[in-house]
Amino acid sequence: MYLNCFDEVKHITKELVKVPSVVKTSGETDCAKRIYGFYEELPYFQKNPDQLKLIQTVEDEIDRYIVIAHVKGTKGSSNRAIILMGHLDTVGVEDFGPIKEHAFDPDRLPEFLKEMKLEEEVLKDIESGQYMFGRGALDMKSGVAGHMYLTKYFSEHPEEFDGHLITLAACDEEDNSHGVLTALKTFKEMKEEGLNYIACINADYSTPYHEEDENRYIYFGTVGKLLPSFYVVGEEAHVGQAFSGLDPNLLVAELTRLISYNPELCDESQGETTIPPVSLKQSDFKNKYTVQTALSAYSYYNFFTHSMTPKDVMDRMKAKGEEAFNNVIEYLNDAYEEFCKKANYPYKKLPWEERVYTWDEFYNELHTVHGDRFKLYMDSFAKELNQQYPTLDLREFSVKMVEEAWKWSIDKSPAIIIYFSSTYNARIEMTGETELERELMDSVNKSIDFVGDYSDKPIVAKMFYPYISDASFMSSSDSPEDILYLEKNMPAWDSKYVYDMEAVMAVDVPVVNIGTYGKDGHKMTERVHMRHTFEIVPNITYNTIKSLLG
Repeated sequence: MYLNCFDEVKHITKELVKVPSVVKTSGETDCAKRIYGFYEELPYFQKNPDQLKLIQTVEDEIDRYIVIAHVKGTKGSSNRAIILMGHLDTVGVEDFGPIKEHAFDPDRLPEFLKEMKLEEEVLKDIESGQYMFGRGALDMKSGVAGHMYLTKYFSEHPEEFDGHLITLAACDEEDNSHGVLTALKTFKEMKEEGLNYIACINADYSTPYHEEDENRYIYFGTVGKLLPSFYVVGEEAHVGQAFSGLDPNLLVAELTRLISYNPELCDESQGETTIPPVSLKQSDFKNKYTVQTALSAYSYYNFFTHSMTPKDVMDRMKAKGEEAFNNVIEYLNDAYEEFCKKANYPYKKLPWEERVYTWDEFYNELHTVHGDRFKLYMDSFAKELNQQYPTLDLREFSVKMVEEAWKWSIDKSPAIIIYFSSTYNARIEMTGETELERELMDSVNKSIDFVGDYSDKPIVAKMFYPYISDASFMSSSDSPEDILYLEKNMPAWDSKYVYDMEAVMAVDVPVVNIGTYGKDGHKMTERVHMRHTFEIVPNITYNTIKSLLG
């Protein structure tokens, strides 16, 4: 069956985009309540109000909510359940500059964009009338809109399926995933009440891979993401005696040169390759100008995974840390020797030696030296830091923990300490080895074949969704031992952050991303292709649901 859903999904999308819901603002709550209000007006939920929930996020520093709508099929009495999921928050609008007040207005925004110096492709897409512009239109309110439409449809036609449809609109996907982490608790409770989760369908966005790519993509599984971080201690010096110190910024620069954009660090599996790591931050800790070199600096890098565990990533990062340290030592000695020749000074080899730790290694060394006094102090410091600055960014919290631990180090010579400092997004690799995976893959492929006849572009299935998303919390391909390694190398673990493996594995369901399609996610020119997203995507999802629960 093919649904005529374009106009309604377009309308819902536009109404959602008009609600500014930038992450970590009150707009997230406004948008959640708008979605809740949409469901609340449906006759099904007026008759079954207990199946619609507006839930405040747990252990969160701000007031925000998720929405969960539950429709029961009447075709039979199956306990099989499908989760539809998407996020309602967006990134900020600072990139819109002077026109940011129009960022959430799909009707007027294109006219303002045309007055700016934009690429020809953007102007062409505006004139085509095939795209809707606006912050969140692509990422990913149009995906949420498609799920809202389908939830409404199935609430009006429960006789079409045997089982349960659980629809989640989550906040905080763009930051620390409080939304989906809150949802996991509800999903676990619903499972304990008898539901059997068989599939999760996410609706996050996809884009072309290159200028000539006309394919539309469906993704089984998802990429994983870690944030390996480097705390670098040098030795300060007056700039007039620069060679008497070791500039930590030089070490960080060499780390970035060796890690950022390096294809050697791509992860490959099932014929697909991750984008290489890239720098997301590098800075020293000087808070004002002086003629003294910095004492310490830090950096962190996005690292995508298909098959690598946290230990695999840390092993590669430690190797790069050692390589960077040795490169800098060699470079400084060569430079100093050349300088001595020019200045007619005697040359003596500089005293620096490579010293690289993982956080676990560094912490255990300090614990060995100082005993439980060190552990108790660090636990107390973490608790007080969290109480004093509850909204402190997880990355900043982590580096403050490492800074504090460094104060206990007896050996103050230059060193690198490597740790993980961000929310863990698990990799999910679907191999077809389980019955549920095979069932989902078969159902999606049949839907692609059917709906593909209505599409003017090829629809292609791939094995890893290439961006981080909340789908990572629906299962994990890593083992409990892998998560234990992650725990030991996260300074913020148990005080600011915990990856709830038990809650994730309570759901433990194969995932597919049948999502929005467009261009320039997270850019001022973000736009969603309307026909594919408002019509083709909901129909692929609809037919997948019918195949799994029919």
